Amino acid sequence: MSTNQTRMPVMFFGHGSPMNALEDNRATRAWAAMGAAAGKPRAILMISAHWLTRGTAVTAMNQPRTIHDFGAFPPALFAQHYPAPGDPALARRVAELLAPLPVTLDERWGLDHGSWSVLLKAFPDARIPVVQLSMDRGCDARCHYELGHALRPLRDEGVLIAASGNIVHNLPAMDWSKRDSGYGWAQTFHDHIANAIAENRPDDVIDYESAGPLALHSVPTPDHYWPVLYALGARHDDDQVSFESNFLEYGSLSMLSFVLAGSRASGVREAA
Repeated sequence: MSTNQTRMPVMFFGHGSPMNALEDNRATRAWAAMGAAAGKPRAILMISAHWLTRGTAVTAMNQPRTIHDFGAFPPALFAQHYPAPGDPALARRVAELLAPLPVTLDERWGLDHGSWSVLLKAFPDARIPVVQLSMDRGCDARCHYELGHALRPLRDEGVLIAASGNIVHNLPAMDWSKRDSGYGWAQTFHDHIANAIAENRPDDVIDYESAGPLALHSVPTPDHYWPVLYALGARHDDDQVSFESNFLEYGSLSMLSFVLAGSRASGVREAA
C-alpha cells in the first residue's frame, strides 16, 4: 500500500451522552476543532466503546449503517444518520496488520453511536470512508494497547486512527446536579490518567487498576476505558499531546478528548 508523506494524528474522543450529537457545547466544539485541524485523512479507523465482540472484527462493507444503539432518547436523535462510505480495502489492511490474530471481516455491524456521534461533529460532511474495529472482550488492557501499536503504520498511509470512550464512566453514580464538576475520586483518577498521557507513561494507563478503589469507582466496567489504550498504542515517541477538552461532568463522567501528533502531522496544534 502506498504511503502518505504526512503522518496522520491519533484522536481520542470522550464521547459522553449520545445527546451530544444534537447539542452545541464545549465538548462538541472541541470535536469540531479536532476534525478541522486534522487535514484530509484518506480514511478513518474508529475504535468505539460500544462494539465488544468475542474475538476481533472490523467492518468491511461498502456502506456501513448508522446504528442507534440506545433507548429512551428523543426522536430527533434517532433521526440522525452518518452516511459515510466504508472501505473494504482498509478492513483487509487492518486484518493484515493484526495477523496472525484472526480478524473477522464483518458486514453486519456498521457505525454505533460511539463512532457516529463524534464524527458527526468532527467530520460533518460524512465523505471520508470509515471502518470500525471491534474490541475483543477476552483481551486484557495490555492486549488492547498492543493491538493499537500494531495499527500504528496506518498513520503513514493516510489513515486517521480515532478512539471513542470515557476515562471515567460510572453511569449509576452520575449526579445531574453536578453539571460541570466531578466527584473527588473521579477527578483524582481523571487527573492521574491525564498526567500519565501527558507525560507519555503508557504503563500507568495500562495498569490503571493499580489505582485501587479510585479505579474501581471510575472504571466499573472497562468497555469505555479500553479505547484510550488503542490511541496510546498508536502513539509515536515524538508525538505531542493536545488536550482539546479536559473536564468532568455529572460527577462521574470524564469528557477528556485529546490529539496525539508529531512534527510530520498535518494541521494539528501541539499542547501548550
